Amino acid sequence: MLASLAYRLLGSWHDAEDVLQETYVRWSGVDRAKVLDPRRYLTRVVTRLAIDVLRTRQARRESYLGEWLPEPAPSDPFASVDTSDLSIAVLHLMERLTPPQRAVYVLRTAFLLPYDEIADIIGRSPEDCRQLHKRASTALDRGGPRFEPSPDEQQRLLLDFVAAARDGDLARLESMLKESVTEWSDGAGKRRIARKPVVGRAQVAAFFSRIYDGKDLTVVPLDLVTGPALDVQVPEFRHVLHLEFDGDRIAAIRIQANPDKLAGLS
Repeated sequence: MLASLAYRLLGSWHDAEDVLQETYVRWSGVDRAKVLDPRRYLTRVVTRLAIDVLRTRQARRESYLGEWLPEPAPSDPFASVDTSDLSIAVLHLMERLTPPQRAVYVLRTAFLLPYDEIADIIGRSPEDCRQLHKRASTALDRGGPRFEPSPDEQQRLLLDFVAAARDGDLARLESMLKESVTEWSDGAGKRRIARKPVVGRAQVAAFFSRIYDGKDLTVVPLDLVTGPALDVQVPEFRHVLHLEFDGDRIAAIRIQANPDKLAGLS
């Protein structure tokens, strides 16, 4: 549970591991005879440490080059936790929230904690927590549910998408995309990749054709906690490719190319 909580709060497996390590240090030094509810104590420590990290990161974001996308995390550390509701899209959208909003949203929506317990964890009143959750839910409103293919079908569509782009087949690429499709890239200024979102079917198809057309690619399917993805190596750079679906069409694409965020993937 604690690993899932930390990753949901931070969208970074590297930062989550740091928070979990610090939580373990504090748990090792506490007088456990005075801890009435270990789960509640550990949840409070993880959440407050994560809020501190989020505040520090928000300050750094002002100088971050390009889009900030969540860090890919393998599914292994979460094997015993239900993460069926966790997606790269939701983690990306949660970057719009303030640290307290994000904490309340995760604790209430993912872990179903009552507002009085959330209030104790983050040091706010229950009414404040209700308002924070309401504002967070409004900010994350995606306009209704999206219908996604099964994980196996998503993996097949990922491979088909890369194959079409490698072949320079623009007509096939465009047929896979929604008209309103948007692509985001996170290269942190360390990779030559789009720093601003690419919007629209024709523009996104042309963008990926330029990256993949005729290139010698190495493609490895990934089972991430946020769902299927591809680890793609082109001559210029390595990146992780995520596709977000609405039915059988691609609604959004995210490229994680920041090498610091890929270091944790074997």
